[in-house]
Amino acid sequence: MYGHDGVYSMLMTTLQMSFTEYYSFVMPAERLGSFKMLESNKPPPSKKSRKERIRRKSSGMTTTTVVMEQEIWKDFPEDLFEAVIARLPIATFFRFRSVCQKWNSLLSSESFSEQCAQVQQANPWFYTITHENVSAGAIYNPSLKKWHHPTIPALPTETILFPVASAGGLVCFHDIGHRNFYVCNPLTQSFKELPARSVKVWSRIAVGMTMNESSTGGGYKILWVGCDGEYEVYDSLNNSWNRPGSMPSNIRLPLCLNFRSQAVNVNGTLYFMRSDPEGVVSYDLITGIWKQYIIPAPLHLTDHTLAECGGRIMLVGLLTKNAATCVCIWELQKMTLLWKEVDRMPNIWCLEFYGKHIRMTCLGNTGLLMLSLRSRQMNRLVTYNVVTREWLKVPGCMVPRGKKRQGIACGTAFHPCLTATA
Repeated sequence: MYGHDGVYSMLMTTLQMSFTEYYSFVMPAERLGSFKMLESNKPPPSKKSRKERIRRKSSGMTTTTVVMEQEIWKDFPEDLFEAVIARLPIATFFRFRSVCQKWNSLLSSESFSEQCAQVQQANPWFYTITHENVSAGAIYNPSLKKWHHPTIPALPTETILFPVASAGGLVCFHDIGHRNFYVCNPLTQSFKELPARSVKVWSRIAVGMTMNESSTGGGYKILWVGCDGEYEVYDSLNNSWNRPGSMPSNIRLPLCLNFRSQAVNVNGTLYFMRSDPEGVVSYDLITGIWKQYIIPAPLHLTDHTLAECGGRIMLVGLLTKNAATCVCIWELQKMTLLWKEVDRMPNIWCLEFYGKHIRMTCLGNTGLLMLSLRSRQMNRLVTYNVVTREWLKVPGCMVPRGKKRQGIACGTAFHPCLTATA
């Protein structure tokens, strides 16, 4: 496609553009399939005040253009290309894939995967389904506070799919008829329909997903569990479902699971919330052992769901008393097996909920949470960072090239990963 000097020139251009056009892109359909990321609701550049311009000038903060001289950069060691590329913004990576076949093939390169694994994971993104368009998703990037509207033609359109779990950059979808599972990388279109389940369970099921980090071959596992205690485990290395055994007799059946709460993963153990008796059931995907923890929920709690951060089990829910409603965060104390409140939404935000019948959905449960808070009079999206305890409002999800805001129905968080394959 390009000569030797052209490749180096493109690298320099790409590095420069990564700081000025961060994530503003449309992936070429003829080069990268038909996957597109369309930005919406992009605000116009704001004009800085005279006082701000003077302050920036006096402090040496003036904007300068860095010139990367080709005579120097054309001798950049080739064995460092992958290390540099792995640290570029994701949008920049898609932009330079069209340079040459070698760069385009990085997605399947084992050495590039190793370089990507060394890069610290950024904030997760959120794959959501909107009330207005259940057949297509909307992706939110919290680092840039932007919504993207992906087109993933591999996903079947004749059925309604819900994102139910994620791991390692992959999202697991379940159809509304509870018949099939699908796994997809929303960034690269890597897509797979899983084999049919051997057990036909038509009741509601809970789903969890983990990566086989200890396995030399990689891969992932997916667990579904039904109210009657039936469950199966899918292993991507074998591409098959298996029934490891039966639940122990000390776990009360039927399982009254909290289906609003997604499973959380801590070191290969999946935790599911149950409502009767109140508590948590867990399954260790390595040892195949089920456990049950009876943990009373805080008083006046509704719409609660599990979360996880750094190996800690968290709980997020609505605390409602009389006409007052507030979002609260609890942490499970390992010694006492009780919930301890650690944070709550700012009071000024909670005042907006006073006297309203609020419903909450938690999208994503690892470190960074997105909360959908809605009533007849309002519809709010906020994020909560478990580590920094920071609450932020999320811009409304807009219809592409339109003005109508869309309501979020469900979703899951996923860490964007270029090398994850279904």
